[in-house]
Amino acid sequence: MTDIFTAFFGSEAEELYLLECMSYFMIFMAGTTFIALLFENVPYGRYSSSKYGFPVNVKFAWFVQELPAFMLPVYLVLGTSATQLSQISNRFIVAMYFCHYVQRSLIFPFLIRGGKSTPFASFMLAIVFCVYNGYLQIRYLSQFAVYPANWVTHPCFITGCVLWLVGFLINIHSDHILRNLRKPGETDYKIPVGGMFEYVSGANFLGEIVEWSGFALAAHSIHSAAFAIFTLVVLSSRAVAHHKWYLAKFEDYPKSRKALIPFVY
Repeated sequence: MTDIFTAFFGSEAEELYLLECMSYFMIFMAGTTFIALLFENVPYGRYSSSKYGFPVNVKFAWFVQELPAFMLPVYLVLGTSATQLSQISNRFIVAMYFCHYVQRSLIFPFLIRGGKSTPFASFMLAIVFCVYNGYLQIRYLSQFAVYPANWVTHPCFITGCVLWLVGFLINIHSDHILRNLRKPGETDYKIPVGGMFEYVSGANFLGEIVEWSGFALAAHSIHSAAFAIFTLVVLSSRAVAHHKWYLAKFEDYPKSRKALIPFVY
């Protein structure tokens, strides 16, 4: 069947070219973001500021901003031709994406306890990114990505899947630890302990970086690589900022704990 995207672009070649341009633009934005984050932290949570717009309730913000990353791909899978989803490798990689965003958009926001409001500018940028990246990743995987018949047994695919799973579990477990730091009614910050927090300050960020790096290795495309690079830039900056903040706030913060990479950095 002809879907609205094919009809809009006139040919699949034109849309595929757009997807490639979007990937390179995301890499360019990763570089730009890296430079910007050298001078200022991402304005969210403990770094929120009124200069980035009025505050948005944190649960509402997380739910609404992440939802397009789930809903648009659902349409791309169910409402378009999605010809490449007949291939088992494509289905596996798309399933990785959906596992993350089902948890992130439909479960995680409703588990948040307390938490500071999100500035409106950060909220809107997150929505734009989720729409942009959701279309980029799932449109390519569902309509254009062609893999060898034995790709599911290739070392890159297997290693990527293992990395994705390890990162996914680290991310979920680290979020669980952070949620349970405070007892009901408490508002003060505490030192996270347990899991990968024994080794790094940004355990949740490490998990997500590993997760999308594995996704990129399994998907083996410029589109997935762009996503992994952008994730690395943004979340590594957050991890470093958190680490510096913890060291400044707590005199007894573990000195052996690193920011993002255990025993290294």
